Amino acid sequence: MAITNQVDTDVEAVGTPASASYNPSYDPLHAKNPGEGQEYAPTYWIGTAGEPPEDDGPVNQDMDVDVAIIGSGFTGLCCAIYLAKEHGIKATVLEANRVSWGCSTRNGGQAQCASGRLKRSQWIERWGKDVALQLHAEVCDAMDTFKGLIADIDCDPQPGGHLYIAHKPSIMKSLEQEARVMNEVFGYQAKMIDKETLKRDYLDDKDAAGAMHEPEGIGIHAGKLAFGYLRMARELGAKVHVSSPVSGWETHNGVHHLRTPGGVVKARAVAVATGGYTSPTLHKRFKNRLFPILSNSIVTRPLTESELHECNFKTHQILTDTRILRHYYRLLPDGRVQIGSRSAITGKDAPQKKYEQLLINDLHRKFPALTGIDIDYSWWGWVDVAHDLMPRITQPDPTQSIYYALGYGGNGVMYSAQAGRRMAQMVASQGSDLKLPIFTSQLPYPNVLSPKIESELFAPFRRFGQWWLYRWYHFKDEVL
Repeated sequence: MAITNQVDTDVEAVGTPASASYNPSYDPLHAKNPGEGQEYAPTYWIGTAGEPPEDDGPVNQDMDVDVAIIGSGFTGLCCAIYLAKEHGIKATVLEANRVSWGCSTRNGGQAQCASGRLKRSQWIERWGKDVALQLHAEVCDAMDTFKGLIADIDCDPQPGGHLYIAHKPSIMKSLEQEARVMNEVFGYQAKMIDKETLKRDYLDDKDAAGAMHEPEGIGIHAGKLAFGYLRMARELGAKVHVSSPVSGWETHNGVHHLRTPGGVVKARAVAVATGGYTSPTLHKRFKNRLFPILSNSIVTRPLTESELHECNFKTHQILTDTRILRHYYRLLPDGRVQIGSRSAITGKDAPQKKYEQLLINDLHRKFPALTGIDIDYSWWGWVDVAHDLMPRITQPDPTQSIYYALGYGGNGVMYSAQAGRRMAQMVASQGSDLKLPIFTSQLPYPNVLSPKIESELFAPFRRFGQWWLYRWYHFKDEVL
């Protein structure tokens, strides 16, 4: 009998392998770029998502393109998806390392109905009621955009809303006020849950003094979502080049020359979606406009039935507490608990075990039954925080074809889909109706003296201020 080699045509081709090891000490305020071809951080999402799907490999020659997108995370891939779906433009995505290597595979997988770090009452304080209502309509539309995308992606969705958990009794009054604003001003049906009801019907978080429930909120598997976006973008005709960091950017006669190790990409428009991994040397437009901060995450082994009972986990909803240095956490579909919070201040300090231990201690405080439980995954990553706590999706100079979507402040899982869609509109010259402040203004510099003086003189000392702020926030969270 003749023996023939058979090829399984159902086996999906996999992505370009890493050509460099993961650098756990990377710091965007000091590195010129986030590396080249680095392996992923050891996150739960990467560990359980399967192999990355096929990409287009590194740039290996000079090329001319209509649109280059820098960054292959949620935002960059969604921009490519919507450029193709809604505007007939096939973009070229440039990624320094592996696909969705940065924020998109290091977050908590919490899709909240929000944009940035400000609450709805704070929208009113900053911009007035009319603009706040428009912003609410925008994030609700964004949630619909997100739901539409994940309907075609197997990313383990956990719907049910968001529980905003008061970490001490004195917070309940402000939560009640926020719920009243949500209901009476925005028609957004938030409800208060008292301590006893929360612990009986949802979970027994020993920190909890009650909670506010908002109806929109979905937990997702961040790695599976990122890989689903990659498949979708490439099926629509986008090219996604990995191991291709942009190390130089010059503009000649309106054409952007992006230098990568394998060749120069000449693009008529550039969309930047680099999140917390935005190098200060990428382009002068971005220098010191973001303040990257570190966030840690851990994931336990699967809980036993006894442990689930002792913690009274009856919900898979996404959970955050009301600390300034907040925790985000939930019960995952496979019975593990994931929890995250702030980490070190510098990349150099990030690998220190004490930051992982602080988070483990927080887990034990909330759920004493989990004291001593094995931690199967531990990682950290950079969050792109805007100085005024709100993102920007904008064209900073109408005379230049440069666009960016940055500054989510930890609330980018859901809104990144809409941000990519909005940035695609701008790139395609279809964004004239986008009038909200997050579309019509740039990421601000901190309000210290003049922007130019602050940018050049005070920026190097921001982390010293962050050190003091963390201590003040801890005092407010745990003592006052």
